[in-house]
Amino acid sequence: MTARDDGSVRHVPVLLNEVITALDLREGGVYLDGTFGAGGYTSAILAHPGTRVIALDRDPDAIAGGAPLVAASEGRLTLVQTVFGEMEAAVDEQGVGLLDGVVLDIGVSSMQIDEGERGFSLRFDGPLDMRMEQVGESAADVVNTADEELLADIIYNFGEERKSRYIAKAIVQRRAEAPITTTAELAELVASVVWAEPHGPHPATRTFQALRIYVNDELGELSRALHAAERVLKPGGRLVVVTFHSLEDRIVKQFLARRSARSSGGSRHMPFEVGEAPTFQLVSRGVVTASHAECIANSRARSAKLRAAERTHAPVQAEDETVMSLAALPERRFRKRRR
Repeated sequence: MTARDDGSVRHVPVLLNEVITALDLREGGVYLDGTFGAGGYTSAILAHPGTRVIALDRDPDAIAGGAPLVAASEGRLTLVQTVFGEMEAAVDEQGVGLLDGVVLDIGVSSMQIDEGERGFSLRFDGPLDMRMEQVGESAADVVNTADEELLADIIYNFGEERKSRYIAKAIVQRRAEAPITTTAELAELVASVVWAEPHGPHPATRTFQALRIYVNDELGELSRALHAAERVLKPGGRLVVVTFHSLEDRIVKQFLARRSARSSGGSRHMPFEVGEAPTFQLVSRGVVTASHAECIANSRARSAKLRAAERTHAPVQAEDETVMSLAALPERRFRKRRR
């Protein structure tokens, strides 16, 4: 965690003890933290004797903020600004060979949410941005240029919002009068279409989530990162992933289930086919969730799910099209009719 100038905590890593346990740290091991953020997981890994960490983050602010930790690490920490889907290239550049562990904390960081000017937050008004890398197409670009059907598809599939068609229609009507440029404008517009539930989240929460996922291709990066982790881990190396909503967890669950199974394609209509040797062995069945005490202390932990697996000696498999498809918008001709 880090502290603000007023002494308040800026970021608390979720499931920290559980992550470190699942990584099964080894003295002298080399680990990759694919989502550096404020360095919570990285700091805990470096506290283990002789470990080395390659930490990635697509956000230039996170990389700049990690400079003091790099200086204190005495050469054991390397920060790289890149997406975690490109971890293989980052590892190759460091010349360290195969890794002992990879940890990923998926989604937006609390630091980004707390900075209104980044455009992620419903609590603070700011420009409608949401770009983790601070370059490329912004949420405002999507909201003001995407056609109504695409907007509805994004909000429905990446936000699981049942009122997606109504929200998309309202956006198109409003932007015809003037561009929608701030988070407050969009939040107010969505709230005029979606009724607030008593004691529930803000009505625009799912729409903001959908736009953020789309702008940053978060699910695509996750799918690519899981396959890359298979390539960069040594036999016995651990993959640990923490997710915060069902879309992310579904991809991780499917990937690990398919990579840890010896057979595939079975049903009551067709017999099981012998598949390739499993590349991962599950560390534990099901998911690991936060303790009651952690949930009380850190509300972000309430939705966190940890899944972990250990790399086997089996050869790397080709990318799984089923897993990759979970990260994409479905083809329009197959999309279900939305309310």
